[in-house]
Amino acid sequence: MSLYAIGDLHLHFESELKSPVQLQDRLWRDHEEKLRRNCLRLIGPEDTLLLMGDHSWGRNLSECGEDLAYIMALPGRKILLRGNHDMFWDAKKTAALNQRFAGRLLFLQNNYYAYRDYALVGTKGFTFEGPFYLDAHRRIVGWDEDAEAHARKIIERELVRLRASFDSARADGYRRFIMLLHYPPTSILEAASGFTDMAEEYGAEQVIYAHCHGESRFHDSILGEFNGVRYSLASGDYLRWQPMKVLD
Repeated sequence: MSLYAIGDLHLHFESELKSPVQLQDRLWRDHEEKLRRNCLRLIGPEDTLLLMGDHSWGRNLSECGEDLAYIMALPGRKILLRGNHDMFWDAKKTAALNQRFAGRLLFLQNNYYAYRDYALVGTKGFTFEGPFYLDAHRRIVGWDEDAEAHARKIIERELVRLRASFDSARADGYRRFIMLLHYPPTSILEAASGFTDMAEEYGAEQVIYAHCHGESRFHDSILGEFNGVRYSLASGDYLRWQPMKVLD
C-alpha cells in the first residue's frame, strides 16, 4: 500500500481548452494518456492517489463528467483537493459531492482522510501572484497593493479552512499529518507564510502542493526541507505525468 500525488491535470474532454501552455508546450501533448499509462504501471488497487486540484476546465458537473470518469477509472483510492480552476466544486457543497461520488471519489475540504496512521489534511490555499512591477533587469520593484490586500483576505479564509481540517483529524486522535495545498505555501515575495506556520504548529511531516506549472514557475515556492517539514511540488508537468510517491 503506497501513497502517490499529482496535480493540475486540466482535463477538457467535454469543455473548451483555456490554457495557451497546453496548446503550445509539447510536454502537454496527449498528457492524459501519459498519465493513464504511468498510473496503471505504478499504482495498485490498494494504493491511494492524491489529486492536487485543477482537475477539469469544466464550468459545472455537466461539463466535467467525462473528466471525472477518467479520474475514477485510474487505479487506487482517489482523494481530490480543490483547485482554483475547479468551477464545478463549491466548497460549501463538498458533502454533496462526497455523497454523489461515494465509493468512487473522495473530496477533501474542511475534513480529512486517513492513510495508515497519518491524517491527510488540506485546502485549496492561496498566494499573492501579482501584478508585479519590474525594472529593466526584471527585478521586482513593486506590486499592486490593492491586489495584495485582496489576496490576504482569501489567504485568511483558506487558513481557517485548513485549521478546521487539522482540528477535525486531531479530535479523532491523529498526531501525524501530511498537509495538502493546491496553491504553493509561499509567494515569490515570502520566505514563510501562514501556511508554513500552520504546518509547523501541527507538526506536519510533509506539505505537498501544485499550481506551479510551466518551467518558469517550478521554483516559485519552497522545495525540500524547511524548518523540519518537507515541501514537494506535484504539478503534472513538473512530474512529467508520473505520480510522485509520497509514502510507501
